[in-house]
Amino acid sequence: MDKMKMETKDLTQDNIEKIEELFPGVVTEAMDPSTKKVKKAVDFDALRQILSDTIVEGGSERYNFTWPGKKEAILEANRPIRKTLRPCIEESRDWNNTKNIYIKGDNLDALKLLRESYLSSIKMIYIDPPYNTGYDFIYRDSYKTESKKYSELIGEYDSNENIMFKNTDSNGRFHSDWCSMIYSRLVMARDLLSDNGVIFISIDDHEIDNLLKICTEIFGEKNHVCNFIWKSKQGKVGTTSTVSTTHEYIVCFARNIEKVTFEMIRTQSEGRKENLRQWGQADRREDRPSMWYPITIDGVTVYPIKEDGTEGRWRVGQDMCNELQNAGQLELMKKNDMMNIYRIFPPAESITPYDTILTDVGTTAKGAITLKKLDMSRTFDYSKPVELLCFLEKLCTTNEDVILDFFSGSGTSAHATMFLNSQDHKNRKYILVQIPEQCDSSDESYSKGYTNICDVGIERIKRAGELYKEDCDVGCRVFVVDDTNMKDIYYSSEDHKQKLIDGLVDNIKENRTDLDLLYGILLDWGLKPSLSVEKFNIDSKDVYSVDSNVLVACFAYDISELVIREISKMKPTFAVFRDSSFKNLQDKINLEELFKNESSETTIKVI
Repeated sequence: MDKMKMETKDLTQDNIEKIEELFPGVVTEAMDPSTKKVKKAVDFDALRQILSDTIVEGGSERYNFTWPGKKEAILEANRPIRKTLRPCIEESRDWNNTKNIYIKGDNLDALKLLRESYLSSIKMIYIDPPYNTGYDFIYRDSYKTESKKYSELIGEYDSNENIMFKNTDSNGRFHSDWCSMIYSRLVMARDLLSDNGVIFISIDDHEIDNLLKICTEIFGEKNHVCNFIWKSKQGKVGTTSTVSTTHEYIVCFARNIEKVTFEMIRTQSEGRKENLRQWGQADRREDRPSMWYPITIDGVTVYPIKEDGTEGRWRVGQDMCNELQNAGQLELMKKNDMMNIYRIFPPAESITPYDTILTDVGTTAKGAITLKKLDMSRTFDYSKPVELLCFLEKLCTTNEDVILDFFSGSGTSAHATMFLNSQDHKNRKYILVQIPEQCDSSDESYSKGYTNICDVGIERIKRAGELYKEDCDVGCRVFVVDDTNMKDIYYSSEDHKQKLIDGLVDNIKENRTDLDLLYGILLDWGLKPSLSVEKFNIDSKDVYSVDSNVLVACFAYDISELVIREISKMKPTFAVFRDSSFKNLQDKINLEELFKNESSETTIKVI
């Protein structure tokens, strides 16, 4: 139950509420300098203008869209992080062969980690962000606290001591929080899109205006492709005292609209025949004398004679007639005791664009039915239908394209990708990201053993994969966003490092595995975490080759000269070793000399 405030009413806010009822356009959000909190405020310049019948002097007019926290959102998008992706092999499926990726963690962190590896290479992004409907959504604020506890739950904190709280329409930051949350993520998303890539964003009426303004600022007004209107409900669900909302929007922007091509509707028309003799206006010989000539087919010569015996004309000239005859597109027919020649039109394909009104791509109810068929009914509310995602993916992707969804929820995007690949035999890949928000203990999903949303999504992907495992890649590499693999000493000043003796201190945290280090390095060098990895042994030391020796790594201690020499013979583009793999500085010098002799083009890195 709620506690009593035990304080008098805030009359200023009460009056602002009354003003908002009369003039909603003059109420905005502003920072309270005393409490450092955002709350509702009145734009007095706007209020004065509304209450005046002449232009009010003062204030500056310019087209601008801002909110409290926008500058921080811009900084947040560009702020570096000390994070990494750690592989979760036990939760994965077909790790060694799959190219699909599922990431558990804050999506902004994940986007930053993926940026170098997938810069300008994602063909399609689909996101279904929280709609800000007055219910809550998890959002990481930048306020600091002394607590060390990590949790995604309200009132608790992440590993960087940032408050993880849920946004509600009862706090003054309602729209500002949502705008800040989506802004920084869309900035990163744009960097990942290929030059011919597009982003689709599901949204409803509550934030579509703000979303369009933000997307226009980030992607550019000219790159606004369209707003699809999706009939998301069949019945009158959500009926109010006024109307029933049965649709949602899917906002589409391009990275570069001039480079975008969408799939079209292709239909076959039946062949037809047309009398080659001109009918109607200007059908006489004297109208077009050059169109009067004989045509011989199957030994029969025909002139363009009309039914009444007068001389007519053909529809085409003699040169065109010869081309049609050589192509077999003329046919001799007898009609009304007269010999006529007909032009044959073969079946033709017509191409038309899809409509922006989407009425036959499934509903939220269909999404629930799909989960029920997977024996996962009532584990996730309002799951998007597979049909909707298939339509969007088919619209703009083809073989080998990568699809990114960083609000992946129940995993519909992955399900749709596998289904579509099984149908058209393409090899699209997906990357899904989801924050591991805890399932409420009263939820159906919790009772079925799913402790967080990621558990639901990963299980759904595995069950859906069983339906298509004979036709396409249904595997998935699971990663989790975590703190850097390196100890704080790794980032210490050079003066501090000089106090340490080589070999006595390991830069790497004790609980990190070889694969943790390997995938951290892949990201650092801008290599994709979906690349193939082969493990083998040299002189009793584990060695890893990525993508057929593009990168070769060995993180063992006390590696011998034989290990280094054999790796150098592989002539990798990149070679990586653990700093503490070498007993002293001389061993590191020997490493460089060996590579100079065997593989001088290799870039060597020691961590």
